Amino acid sequence: MRLIEKEMLEAIKHGRDWSKDNTRVAANTVDGTTFTKVYLHNHKIASTAMWKDKLIVETCKDTLREWPTRTTMSRLRALGVDVCTRKGEVLLAGKPI
Repeated sequence: MRLIEKEMLEAIKHGRDWSKDNTRVAANTVDGTTFTKVYLHNHKIASTAMWKDKLIVETCKDTLREWPTRTTMSRLRALGVDVCTRKGEVLLAGKPI
């Protein structure tokens, strides 16, 4: 995992806004639950919720379809998303998007 991805995860874990190079985290806490949005080049790639020390991730499939880059997939994998490319097709949790 890259250093930028470790820093991104720390920001999510601690519920704070963070930005470095091409990656940004926007955080918001409501009733003890921290919600974040993760951006790559100002395009939302994921939304997360930290609830009872468990990270819940929702992938922005439209962004992944439009920009299925190595960087996008690397950031998503750092969040625990099962994403890869096989034979030129992007797979999310083993299924084409």
